[in-house]
Amino acid sequence: MTIRVAAIGVCHWHSIYDSAYLRHLAAMEDVEIVGVHDDEPDIAEHRVSEIGGGIPTFTCYSDMLDELDPDFVLALGRHDTMAQTAHHLLDKGIPFIMEKPMSFNARQLHGVVEKAESTGGFAAVPLNMRDTPFFAHAKRLRDEGAYGSVCHFYQRMNRPTSERYPAWGSPWMLDPAAANGGCLRNLGAHGLDAFVNLTGEGEEIEVTGAQLSRSALGKPIEDYASVLVRSKSGILGTIEVGNGFPRDGTDANLKVAFERAILRMEGERIVLETPNDSYCLSNDDGAPSVLRRSLDAAVRGGPPPVSVADCYRAVRLIDLAYIAAGNPYGTAAV
Repeated sequence: MTIRVAAIGVCHWHSIYDSAYLRHLAAMEDVEIVGVHDDEPDIAEHRVSEIGGGIPTFTCYSDMLDELDPDFVLALGRHDTMAQTAHHLLDKGIPFIMEKPMSFNARQLHGVVEKAESTGGFAAVPLNMRDTPFFAHAKRLRDEGAYGSVCHFYQRMNRPTSERYPAWGSPWMLDPAAANGGCLRNLGAHGLDAFVNLTGEGEEIEVTGAQLSRSALGKPIEDYASVLVRSKSGILGTIEVGNGFPRDGTDANLKVAFERAILRMEGERIVLETPNDSYCLSNDDGAPSVLRRSLDAAVRGGPPPVSVADCYRAVRLIDLAYIAAGNPYGTAAV
């Protein structure tokens, strides 16, 4: 079976850069990209040229969906248009995967969650940190309880300068009216979703502190954010994100502290520090990507591996963090 996929809003850089969803879809033998949309025709044509050409482009995604009737949609776009697109796809009953944060703010996304639940619609999101080998080990150790309960989670993700967004055809990411925030809105969902998934406490989690800075790059959006969260059971989390890495690459760190052990990333190695010794754990990642798993789940009629409800729990914390930092981007948290 060939899965006919259409793409909406390819002005988002993840269409062909970083996560590069279109490139991955084009490489899948059982997938055919049947149409590509963007409000700006030059952007749509550029994205198509990058994956080999020959795919029709559209400036109206509603017309594209009516004409092509795809099996699945890759939905990207600007943050201020995402929720509207999600509602349209749910109304038409087309399964889709949408880039985080899936909305301008948590209140918008809450409405998408309600519609997905009431219609039984398939709305996936590619939040993949929760499914990495590191978190597989963390959850196994949590469940086994050999080193006690989880006490603290720490994540740092410092990516390159936000100047890459205009260079990649996504200048809207530097406009607060379109993006509703900077590195926290864009990157924060990964660590916050992982914390929610690790603790299993959903909307019981609270933001206890946050701070933002735009001093490194001087843009209208923040280039650094630090967020403190606490689960109802008392697990603490510290999430740091930024756009301050001085070249292509990432300054990253992950730690999960148990009562009697610490699990941490050391470069590409996963290390378990115990009272007696240090142990290197497997970092093999043979699992299919969340994009692939979402396609497969939609085809067989199953639930999305990571849902819009999962994304909402992280976006809610992002909004609360903006509020805690005294920043207007957080208004409308639910």
